[in-house]
Formats: sequence, structure tokens, C-alpha cells
Amino acid sequence: MSVGPTASVPLRLTPWALLGSRRALRLVERNILVYRRGWIFLVSGFFEPFFYLLSIGIGLNRLVGPLPLGGRTVAYTAFVAPGLLASAAMNGAVFDSTFNIFFKLKIAKTYDAVLSTPLGVGDVALGELTWAMLRGALYGAAFLGVMAGLGYVLTPWALLCFPGSLLVSFAFAGTGMAASSYMRSWQDFDMVSLTVLPLFLFSATFYPLSVYPAGVRVLVECTPLYQGVALLRGLDAGILGWSLLGHAAYLLVMGTAGLTITARRFARLLLP
Repeated sequence: MSVGPTASVPLRLTPWALLGSRRALRLVERNILVYRRGWIFLVSGFFEPFFYLLSIGIGLNRLVGPLPLGGRTVAYTAFVAPGLLASAAMNGAVFDSTFNIFFKLKIAKTYDAVLSTPLGVGDVALGELTWAMLRGALYGAAFLGVMAGLGYVLTPWALLCFPGSLLVSFAFAGTGMAASSYMRSWQDFDMVSLTVLPLFLFSATFYPLSVYPAGVRVLVECTPLYQGVALLRGLDAGILGWSLLGHAAYLLVMGTAGLTITARRFARLLLP
């Protein structure tokens, strides 16, 4: 009996080989077909940051007043909006790359069936990452449209916030899948909430970095969501500089490392 095509997969689990796989699109197509009947679950993650934006625009904006940003002052809602855009991209990527991956990997055994086809573990990792990024892109595009409609876009450079939100999705999708491959039960997902909620609240999403004490400020600057918030806020305000490249590089490395770890973990868990 011949060995299936997955036998050679561990030899090509490099980031460049993964990015060159076209068979991964078949897994994306499968996810699209699955969500045709469950579209409400697909769009639900968008509403939390959207409601935050509305509540801030209606209430807190008048209480807090304008804030300095890039040598000028902007309305509090306009200051917070790019941070909530980064949070929306994170939410979309994390949900699909954790709960759904774990369910398919440990409960439904979906990948056992997938690997009986010409797809390998690298294709599975890249396909699921692509789908998680698509979900994050959906949230990011919708949120950016809401920002523009409500007048919270500061400069035409805000158009670059969309590819920036894709980078945020890439980073969190790769890391989320890698973490899911180590989870043993549903109780482990408490750690997901324990990680995502503090990131949402303490990544300079709602307050300038300067309000944090010096020690906490350094910790905040090291968090991945802060990198996304700073990147999108800078693009929205047209504050272009080398620091934005640093934020983008952080997210790119984070996502690539997560993708590589996921492929290797899948090879260990799924291949005989």
C-alpha cells in the first residue's frame, strides 16, 4: 500500500513553502460552504467593538474631550476608533483560530478526513490561517466603513488601515492556531479569554500610552495588540515614520512563527 502525499510534508514545513501552497484554498472553500448556513456566527464578532464605538461616540466623547495625536488634537472617538478596528481584526482571527481549530482537531476529527486527500498538514495550517484572516478582513473592512460613515476617519491614509488590519489578523490567527494545537480540553479556553480581554483593555486602545506608569508603559508596548493599535492609529492620522515599520515587522514575525509552529504541531498530532 502506497503512502499518501502527507508523508513528505515534514520536509517542506518552512514559511516560504507554506506560502506557496495552492491546495490550501480547498480548505478555505470548505469553510465558506460550511458558513453559508451559519452566517450569523460569522458576523457576530463584529458587533462588540462596533457597539463600543457607538457608545463612546454618544457618551464618553463629550466627557473626555479632544486628545493630542501627531501634533494636533482629535476627538476622543476618532482617537479610539483605530484601536477598536485593531480589536475587531483580532477578535475575528482569534475566534476562528482557537475554538474552531480545536473543535475540528480534537472533537470532529475533521483533519483526519482532510489528510486522506492530497492535502498535507502544511496545507491545513495555511488554509485555516487564510480563513481566519478572511474573517478578520471582513470585520476590518466593515468597521472601517463604519468609521468613514460616522466621520471618524482623520486622513486619506486611513485606506492603509485595511491592509494593516489584515496584518493584525495574520499575527493573531497564526498565534491562535499554534496555541490551539497545545490545548487538551475546553477548559483550556479560559486562557484565551484571560489573554484577549486584558489586551483589549490595556493596549492603549482607550487611553494614550502616556497615561500609564513607566513600568506598565513598557509592558504595554511589548503586547501584540498595542502593535496593531499603534500601526492603525498612525496610518489613520497620517503619522508616517519608521516606527510603523517596526510595528508591522513585529506582527509579521508573530504570524509567521505561529504558522510554522502550527504546521509542525499538526504533523506531530495528525501524521502516523
